[in-house]
Amino acid sequence: MKSPGNPSDPKPDHRELGRALGIYATDPLVGSGLPLWLPAGSVIRTELEQLARDIARGDGCVGVHTPVLGKRALFEKSGHWAKFADDMFPAMALGDEATADQLVLRPANCPHHAMVYASRAHSYRELPIRLNELAPMFRAERSGVVTGLTRVRQISLDDTHVFCRPDQVGDEVASALRSALHAQDVLGMPVDYVRLSLRDDGPGYLGDPALWAEATSALRQAAATVGLRERGLPLVEAPGEAAFYGPKLDLQVRGGAEETIATVQIDFVQPERFDLRYDGADGESHLVVMIHRGTVGSMERVTAALLERYDGRMPLWLNPVQLRVLPVSDKADPVARDFTDSLIARGLRAELDPEGSLGARIRRSRERRDYAFAVIGAAEIRDGSVQVTDPFTGWRGALPRERAVAILTEAYAERSAPAWPPCAE
Repeated sequence: MKSPGNPSDPKPDHRELGRALGIYATDPLVGSGLPLWLPAGSVIRTELEQLARDIARGDGCVGVHTPVLGKRALFEKSGHWAKFADDMFPAMALGDEATADQLVLRPANCPHHAMVYASRAHSYRELPIRLNELAPMFRAERSGVVTGLTRVRQISLDDTHVFCRPDQVGDEVASALRSALHAQDVLGMPVDYVRLSLRDDGPGYLGDPALWAEATSALRQAAATVGLRERGLPLVEAPGEAAFYGPKLDLQVRGGAEETIATVQIDFVQPERFDLRYDGADGESHLVVMIHRGTVGSMERVTAALLERYDGRMPLWLNPVQLRVLPVSDKADPVARDFTDSLIARGLRAELDPEGSLGARIRRSRERRDYAFAVIGAAEIRDGSVQVTDPFTGWRGALPRERAVAILTEAYAERSAPAWPPCAE
């Protein structure tokens, strides 16, 4: 496979690529920091959401849906109001309701998931419970700082909260870290290091320091269990980078600016504040431990990172147009249309482009960053073949049309590069 880019080349800008490729648009009438996902961008986002669901399902998560609004009292109880009120949208008063009953756009999803867990009693035997949601949350970012897909006011997050016993924390953290690393492998996003984000001596942290120490030890042990060293990933401790409710493991990438692309966080504070309990084997009631895990990350940030990583030419499974079919002349149109239909029937995103000179259509396909294009002329009609050019991997050759469909279908299903034959057939 070709390298996504030469390190000496200027870094691609997802904002320029987003406009040029029709990924998203913005409009001042809608508002800053509120991107409109266009059809091509919606394809990418849908594929990312499906990856997130597949990973969550494979880890035993169950899906939930919760409202984007909550009473101010909910976020006062969780601690978010005291910590993040300046970054939240103003509370909405409906009539003469009390202040605590005013509605707020949520800045995080965990309080709602805590309420889902609290909706019924739980036994130690049914834990862990893992709740997953592709959920929007909101930040009142100022107009001067919002930009592209990386700083937005509505964040669509692949968000899971695990409720478990203390003796299950190590295994759950290791599983979450493994899945986060797997997601980045599938996306082709290299992780530079894993950050162990710790509290410092500042006043902004909640919870018993002894519980923080236990949580930190569990995170260190999980990192060792997953084998970061064998993966060539250093574990770097960073005081002052913890969440207000607990320490965390963050997958870090260095680009123009360092970013966290996935996270695993231990939380003793939310269970205590919401009195989230389970009935133990000893017949007593015990507080659960809450683990926040994000594997794929936010749809906005990961799309921006992928556009820049691949300079707009997305891998096959993410690409809005996986194969553009180019008939050489009108005599090839019926065969080209049948071939396009056969690709679509297999669930592939194929488009027929018959208008204009062949050279111009090939240039358009390259400029649009289609994954690949296929040419059908008189020779291909005679022998039932298709001439495929795959700019992503650099492969070019002729092969039977049925074989091309099978190769693309298999690669799409596996989220991998097509297994083209070693030479043209």
